[in-house]
Amino acid sequence: MAYLVRRSPTRVEIRESRATPRGPRSRVLASFPGALTRDALDRAASRATRPFDASALVRRARAQGIPVLERSREPEARALLARLRRGDRLDPALATSLRRALARLPEAPIPEPLAEVCEWVGASAAERGAALRELLDLYGRIAASRPPRRQRERARFPRFSSQRKAS
Repeated sequence: MAYLVRRSPTRVEIRESRATPRGPRSRVLASFPGALTRDALDRAASRATRPFDASALVRRARAQGIPVLERSREPEARALLARLRRGDRLDPALATSLRRALARLPEAPIPEPLAEVCEWVGASAAERGAALRELLDLYGRIAASRPPRRQRERARFPRFSSQRKAS
């Protein structure tokens, strides 16, 4: 049976133990940073030599406080969405093929709070960084335009100090 081992605060391994003539040994089936994903489970299942129970590993990860991402990140789909949002053209035959393939998949409505976030799907780190810098610049301008905050009143009496001043 497979089990989880935390190698560092950010790295986790899925391992499998087996009996050998020299005693029990374990081997790494998959290693992942951060959260347990479907990709890591699939990698581990393909390398496992004993029965592999992915749902038991997910339950164990949650019990150990390891984050679990139920959905895969699907970088290819995100990249395609980013290209389409930028206005890149797609070959019409490829677009037709994509429509047919996507029509077979189940649909899920986008929750209203996430509708605005969808435009950032597939955005590069540079684009996100530029947007963050613009937002911080805007905050700086708003903060500078406001009147100064109320200052703390100065004490009416001198503060006591245990240190003597050099004469």
